[in-house]
Amino acid sequence: MALKIDYIRKSGQIFGSVTSGFSDQSTTVRDRSGSVLGHTSELFKTTRDSAGRLISNTAASPGLLIPRKQ
Repeated sequence: MALKIDYIRKSGQIFGSVTSGFSDQSTTVRDRSGSVLGHTSELFKTTRDSAGRLISNTAASPGLLIPRKQ
C-alpha cells in the first residue's frame, strides 16, 4: 500500500501535513517546516505528541496535534 500525504491549508498557506498508509495503521503529523508534531494509531485509537506523551486515548485524530493559532 502506498503512503498518502494530505496537506493542511488555510487561506492558501500550508500549515502542515498528514502522512497515512503505514502498515501499522498509524499516521504521522508534521508542521510546515517538516518537524514531527506527533503520531496517531487507528489500531489503538490513540494520539501521541512528538515526545510520546498521550494526547487522547479515545480518538486517533491528527487535528488534535495541529496548533490552533499560527
